[in-house]
Amino acid sequence: MQNNQSIRLEFIVLMASLMSIVALAIDAILPAMSAIGISINSLDSNSNQLLITMIFLGLGSGQLLFGPLSDSFGRKPMVYIGLSVFAVASIICVLSPSLEWMIFGRILQGIGLAAPRTIAIAIIRDMYKGDYMAKIMSFVTTFFILVPVVAPVMGKFILNHYNWRGIFYAQLVIAFVVCIWFWKRQPETLKPEHKVKFTKFVFINGLKELLKYKVSIAFTIVSGFISGAFIVYLSASQIIFENQYGLVNEFPYIFAGLAAGVGLSTFLNGSFVMRFGMWRLAFLAILVFFLNSFCYVLFFWNSENPSLPILLVFMAIQFFTIGFIFGNLRAIAMEPIGHIAGIGAAITGFISTVMAVPIANYIGSFVNETALPLFFGFSIFGFLSLSIFFYMKRDVKIV
Repeated sequence: MQNNQSIRLEFIVLMASLMSIVALAIDAILPAMSAIGISINSLDSNSNQLLITMIFLGLGSGQLLFGPLSDSFGRKPMVYIGLSVFAVASIICVLSPSLEWMIFGRILQGIGLAAPRTIAIAIIRDMYKGDYMAKIMSFVTTFFILVPVVAPVMGKFILNHYNWRGIFYAQLVIAFVVCIWFWKRQPETLKPEHKVKFTKFVFINGLKELLKYKVSIAFTIVSGFISGAFIVYLSASQIIFENQYGLVNEFPYIFAGLAAGVGLSTFLNGSFVMRFGMWRLAFLAILVFFLNSFCYVLFFWNSENPSLPILLVFMAIQFFTIGFIFGNLRAIAMEPIGHIAGIGAAITGFISTVMAVPIANYIGSFVNETALPLFFGFSIFGFLSLSIFFYMKRDVKIV
């Protein structure tokens, strides 16, 4: 029994490590955004936000490639190919002479990292189902959240003692270690009888199958709304804390503290989901997500930023809900389509990301003088997400 528990713990940490390379690639460079901008002659903060948002475009596109291929050729080979693409892309970023080249490298990084990110979800779906799948997904996400806690601090340390390029080299080393661990310890989870022959119609057929399940479509859209609003924070947090509040040295630690709150709620979700169910928890979390941001908009409409402690209270509440949202939304969307887990994860991930990137780019362009546009975006997309929940309540009992 104890041996089984240790194996399950290793599986959770390994899946989280595969997914965490994505968070590392995003969050570790946040303290270095200004330094990167100076190095590549890009001094506009809003333009430099593309270095964060465009990696998500690559993640969404890459899922369409690696998801179907993993259903045909197995989960593990696609992880190796994806991490190889990530390595090449990281070198492009290091050698980039301009913003355009850096954006290209970041998109390519996202395409490569789509493999471990998507396939980790497919592997979990191969092995578990129902609320227990949501529980495992939540524990995986808990370990995954540890990376945003330490990544900005790590990035700041490397920036202070080396330069911004060292952050990309560190990512390569960590990705290599995780790849070796995955190769040695994780068996293939796609059974031969479940392999799907790869054809040029695999995406079309997968989309047709996905469209049969209204629940999967609805909560993929909700995921896109919440992800888009959250990516605004990821891309604009440096502007808010460093430019608006002047907290250049403190920023990595503030970011880490807020990320720790997400980790705590994600851990609690893993315990609560078996008792209350993923539907109810996701609904209540999105309700608080909307109400908190709506109150901020009411209190600080057409005014300057509040004091830092007040802002952090609102942000802490906002991001505490995230831990109850993402894992459960993913599990709800994937539950009906376990028979096409690879292509299903790919298409749902692509749809939510294609929605999220333009949302993040548009709202992020307004985060110049105050944090109000960030919370305005939270409230709008929180409301739209609640509307979908109430619409789906006709078919599934949520509360």
